[in-house]
Amino acid sequence: MKRERHIIKSVEEGSIAEEMGIEPGDELLSVNGKAILDVLDYRFQETGEDILLLVRKPDGEEWELEIEKDYADELGIEFEDPLMDDYRSCRNKCIFCFIDQLPKGMRDTLYFKDDDTRLSFLQGNYCTLTNLSEKDIERICYYKLSPINISVHTTNPELRKKMLNNRFAGRIEEIIQKFCDAGLEMNAQIVLCKGINDGKELDRTIADLEKYIPNIQSLSVVPSGLTKFREGLPKLELFEKEDCLKVINQLELWQQHMLYAHDTRFVYPSDEFYITAGKPIPDDEYYEGFTQLENGVGMMRSLFTDTRDSMKDYLEDGGRTDIERRISIATGALAFEHIKKLADEITKEFPGVKVSVYKIRNDFFGESITVSGLLTGQDIIAQLKGKDLGEELLLPENLLRSGEETLLDDCTVSGLEKALQTKIRIVKSYGSHFFDAIIGNEDR
Repeated sequence: MKRERHIIKSVEEGSIAEEMGIEPGDELLSVNGKAILDVLDYRFQETGEDILLLVRKPDGEEWELEIEKDYADELGIEFEDPLMDDYRSCRNKCIFCFIDQLPKGMRDTLYFKDDDTRLSFLQGNYCTLTNLSEKDIERICYYKLSPINISVHTTNPELRKKMLNNRFAGRIEEIIQKFCDAGLEMNAQIVLCKGINDGKELDRTIADLEKYIPNIQSLSVVPSGLTKFREGLPKLELFEKEDCLKVINQLELWQQHMLYAHDTRFVYPSDEFYITAGKPIPDDEYYEGFTQLENGVGMMRSLFTDTRDSMKDYLEDGGRTDIERRISIATGALAFEHIKKLADEITKEFPGVKVSVYKIRNDFFGESITVSGLLTGQDIIAQLKGKDLGEELLLPENLLRSGEETLLDDCTVSGLEKALQTKIRIVKSYGSHFFDAIIGNEDR
């Protein structure tokens, strides 16, 4: 059932909307005489110099507001539902789907599979493009939604149908071409499954996507994540050290070609491949602006660079080095050695700061899941309870649900603090915040 009411959640301080008397709880009825279907309609109608809003107040009174503004200025309105419409669910049953590997009994929202192109534009989500009608495609092109992040996985039509378990999944290149013709920008990803879409199939996919450069700006390759809850699901194998080396070598050959032909490396393996292979993470310039950072591509390099730069700036500005402090850090197995190395670099400059870094084994999902973002509160408590964690325990922000203080297993930050009898500090994913958290700097 479609949402029909667009209730305003908040109004930005000092914004045009606040100046016009718009308040939380008001309902947007139309913009420029047009009923708003979703956020795409709203964003399109909001752009311009002369805007006509029709707003209904909670008491039923309707206000017609004529607004003059600069062309690209936003009104400063946030709605209760950021999408202003129902979320589109995924129609696929991918052989590697992580949600299908969740145990029973978790909160209902974790089992919802979104596959909404609008969220790709708004939040950077990846979508498969398998649930789009021709009207949807035309609308995306008309509104010039860019960039769109696409889960390609393979360009082999029959293999893509098989991997996604969707008979419509083979149209991927047809849709990408339409987006290119409309001038849209895209990023792409491949979730690599051993023995299925790797090897020659990976070569084919990269070669096919090369045709769409520069509209497709980058391509990431990430290994499929496999939990212990795969009963009844297709059999998939983990990428071991030698497998990861093979993938890296294969992609490096493609990068050499792409640099020569297009002046970009274009395709990047995720950090997990390098760490599992035991290879050093490449330097900053390798990642060409870190366009796939949220996909785990260059995240560790970005953290190292930003942390070191922050520490250098702090020391050059005459910051104190005589800080006395004892803290602990909990992280997943994948990042453990790198986080420990970075913490050691900081404590070398700040000898009074003592840091204990703990590697948390993922018993909840299985030891093959090594990323910190999938750690649960119960595993953290079980493995840290009774330990001297110092003044604070630092945990990465990606443990939490967006905008909340709840982990995957519904354990809260306050619940962790109570169980561990230690103050917890949530650390954002950029290095300056990591550095500040370690030395206890509250000034920035």
